[in-house]
Amino acid sequence: MKQYETVIGLEVHVELATKTKIFCSCPTEFGGAPNSHTCPVCTGMPGSLPVLNKKVVEYAVAVGLATNCHITRNCKFDRKNYFYPDNPQNYQISQLYYPICRDGGIGISTEDGGTKTIRIHEIHMEEDAGKLVHDEWGENSLIDFNRSGVPLIEIVSEPDMRSADEVIAYLDKLRLIIQYLGASDCKLQEGSMRADVNLSVREAGTEEFGTRTEMKNLNSFKAITRAVEAERERQIDIIESGGKVVQETRRWDDNKEYSYAMRSKEDAQDYRYFPEPDLAPVVISDEWLAKIKAAQPEFRDEKLKRYKEEYKIPEYDAQIITEDKHLADIFEETTAICNNPKKVSNWLMVETMRLMKESGIEPGGLKFSPENLAKLIDLAETRKINSQTAKEVFEKVFYDNIDPVKYVKENGLETVSDNGALRETIKKVIEANPQPVEDYHNGKKKALGFLTGQIMKEMKGKADPAMANEILKELL
Repeated sequence: MKQYETVIGLEVHVELATKTKIFCSCPTEFGGAPNSHTCPVCTGMPGSLPVLNKKVVEYAVAVGLATNCHITRNCKFDRKNYFYPDNPQNYQISQLYYPICRDGGIGISTEDGGTKTIRIHEIHMEEDAGKLVHDEWGENSLIDFNRSGVPLIEIVSEPDMRSADEVIAYLDKLRLIIQYLGASDCKLQEGSMRADVNLSVREAGTEEFGTRTEMKNLNSFKAITRAVEAERERQIDIIESGGKVVQETRRWDDNKEYSYAMRSKEDAQDYRYFPEPDLAPVVISDEWLAKIKAAQPEFRDEKLKRYKEEYKIPEYDAQIITEDKHLADIFEETTAICNNPKKVSNWLMVETMRLMKESGIEPGGLKFSPENLAKLIDLAETRKINSQTAKEVFEKVFYDNIDPVKYVKENGLETVSDNGALRETIKKVIEANPQPVEDYHNGKKKALGFLTGQIMKEMKGKADPAMANEILKELL
């Protein structure tokens, strides 16, 4: 039986986090009433002229530097001509001949525990198209131009990936790099990061590439994994049955787990590219490049290494915390205040993760301040509140960012550490529960838990559990 190798390259489109569009001053935020974020420029009105947003260039260069690319110091824009209803000008301003970044690459971890470099052919800047909204009940399609003119970078890899796992590892690494730069939130579900998969199969051991197809409409890592596996099997079935794979663009339907042909694959000449006459070339000076380099952040790989050395937190904790830059920032800022990295890590890993899951909040949506988390940790560590009260107060911190010190004081939640008052309460509990006391003396250790619970009930949850337990054992 023949063995086949999968060959995969990706075209990743990333919407940049600028406040305004690439060639006009319309806002870029997601949502809004259809066609409300538009003007004559981004709706392609005759006579309107584009003006380049400088921040787009800075983000593109920053991503290029972070992915080890060569920066094209003199680059320019081109017109990519094609007709489609969501393309208001009947051309897209993009970069073909002089893309801003070339010849880069990033390392990924492989299944066998090794590393592999995925080469990046180029990164270019371009404008996004509008969005077609299809009528589910009729035969009409409506057009929303809010997305038209939103700045994109397209990251084009070399065909270096050989499995769905490698594709996901590459995308995840890209996502983290771009998020750490603040260049995009990279939310696949909102379309701010989109991947087109170019895939072919060839007989194992051969050098020549097979005929590739391109798959679109992939809006989650799970969908990408399923699409890669399904397309691999489809192409192998065609080859095994004596047919030939056709070069085409296919649309993936994740509900049906099936792709279907959209159009035959175009080449560059089909778009009739020519230099964009309304935009001057972009010249990146030594000073500008140095300024962008100096602003590069500490990336995840560097953080992971530092966290283990400086903070001595477990590998698993460091992996989870550094998965999102906002979460990592909260960890570092809280630790700088309270100087207790393991406790900060515990609160983020347990209670924060639990409440995020329950409420459906992403790390970027966390609103509590490092100052208030540090105050809560101090209250718990100095036993001013017990562990159960700390969890209850943290919920208020999590949702409303309240000052925990003020909240505890105003609501009378401080732990009762008065030894005399606690001792009197424990005596009453022992007198009121002779059977559990007898059970304890007969070796039934569970009785101790029952008695401790009764003490906490009498003290309305304000007792210090450790102190209560110690006195209880002494009196028993």
